[in-house]
Amino acid sequence: MKNAKSAVQSLLSSALLASSLLIVTNPGLATEQAQQRRAARDVRQDARPEARQEKADCRAANQKSNAACRHDKRETKQDARQQGRDIKY
Repeated sequence: MKNAKSAVQSLLSSALLASSLLIVTNPGLATEQAQQRRAARDVRQDARPEARQEKADCRAANQKSNAACRHDKRETKQDARQQGRDIKY
């Protein structure tokens, strides 16, 4: 009976130790993920005015059709999204 009781206590203490380690390490992971999300968002937001300016310059120079200028803008934004994904993952 005494052996079973000590086994249960040992199991409970091990479970308590494991859960406390998870609780301690989880906030750090969440903070790191939040920083990565913010950095990725900043990359995407910084690319928006660049893409707009690129399209405006393209249209002003009459180098390409409006559709081609839109495509260039879309590619610029897609590149920024990919950079954001690279930061997050």
